[in-house]
Amino acid sequence: MTGMKEKKIKKIGVLTSGGDAPGMNAAIRAVVRTARYHDIDVVGIRKGYAGLIGGEIKEMYSKDVSNVMNLGGTILHTARCPEMMTEEGLDKAAAIYKILGLDALVVIGGDGSYRGLAELSKRGVNGIGIPATIDLDMCGTEYTIGFDTAVNTGMDALNKLRDTSNSHERCSVVEVMGRDAGYIAVWCGMCGGAEEVMFPEEKEVIDSNKVIQQILENRSIGKRHNLIVVAEGVGGTQKLAKDIQEITGIQTRATILGHLQRGGSPTATDRMHASMMGYYAVKAILDGRQNVAMAYNNGKYEVLDLLESMEMKKTLDQEIYDVIKVLAI
Repeated sequence: MTGMKEKKIKKIGVLTSGGDAPGMNAAIRAVVRTARYHDIDVVGIRKGYAGLIGGEIKEMYSKDVSNVMNLGGTILHTARCPEMMTEEGLDKAAAIYKILGLDALVVIGGDGSYRGLAELSKRGVNGIGIPATIDLDMCGTEYTIGFDTAVNTGMDALNKLRDTSNSHERCSVVEVMGRDAGYIAVWCGMCGGAEEVMFPEEKEVIDSNKVIQQILENRSIGKRHNLIVVAEGVGGTQKLAKDIQEITGIQTRATILGHLQRGGSPTATDRMHASMMGYYAVKAILDGRQNVAMAYNNGKYEVLDLLESMEMKKTLDQEIYDVIKVLAI
């Protein structure tokens, strides 16, 4: 804890917002315990911004975050908040922040949560963002809490589907989460040994005809089962499975993993990143930083300006897909 610049910080709030992600509890734990170590009071806000507006708050102590690192989901719960899309809702949230006497508000969530935090920062709220989404689609950071667990959950499902597909010489088409980004799909495809991956960044190039052609080519060289991964941002999983079966005659099954990937005990990777980002969030507050976002880039944790981080660009490394194709032969 050395090197922290002492500030007269008395009280902070913490909430989780948007879709839940494995590792959120580890981040909450780190925020609460780091703050308490420095004699800062912590208010836990339930159900995200909706709880802030609705006044669903509770004082949090170190004991309140015992035995939570292994839990999926979020002990503070989360919810979508339409009111945060209105001027009235934003004004009310900022007013309650001030009524509570908070010196900072730590928000653990995705890009939508950051947008809400950015709006609150214009109304006098000192917002501190911690990136948490299984989709890995947030700009300014190479890693977001929950991604590794979601990929491992997807990979485990692919392993099981491979077993049964191999036994029946079937084709399995598996849809994974990721919203409009293909990170989960590409990682699951690589680590699960898929022969084709359909993801949003390449949906104009990788169509069903190309997938079917790949399946037929692989069958012609003796492959007896097939595994195709589809990102939810591409969709059409059921139709693709039907087309494959009708055109090739190969028995094909579609599996949509859905919210299964949001749950489960977080991996060591997610626990580590969540714990470090939670610690650095409080450190930033103690250092007098205003309206910043935690990030992990080039092997180091960083503190970025919130608004600047949201304007940064991020692209999926297309070479991963190229490698998948080489290894799928």
